[in-house]
Amino acid sequence: MRAQWISIPVDDQARALKFYTDRLGFIPKVDIPVGDEFRWLTVVSPENPDGVEVVLEPKGHPAAAEYTEALRSDGVPINQFAVDDVQAEYDRLVGLGVTFTQEPMSMGPVTTAVLDDTVGNLIQLVHQDANTGQPPEA
Repeated sequence: MRAQWISIPVDDQARALKFYTDRLGFIPKVDIPVGDEFRWLTVVSPENPDGVEVVLEPKGHPAAAEYTEALRSDGVPINQFAVDDVQAEYDRLVGLGVTFTQEPMSMGPVTTAVLDDTVGNLIQLVHQDANTGQPPEA
């Protein structure tokens, strides 16, 4: 078993695609019409185009809007993306006009920042030191 897709509910798929590609740097992977107004729309990291796909999923279910709004109002990110250098990504994205709700913050071996994805969600950028979370050596 392995993770292949993560879904992020979005207010507007076209705007989400533009943000996730033009700002965050993902590349489109799948774009298939589903009915008259929605798409099966995924993006991937250019560093791993065969890796986990981010599904930019329309908020079709009534609970999706309530769920994402509750997370957002509490300042809770809906998902996290790993980066090599949180400060460098923060600086790059601020230069592209991305709004952050949390500037880079180090918490021991983990550094995070939280951005607004413009389509209803907060996303956390994370860098974790290489040895953090590893099982102890035998």
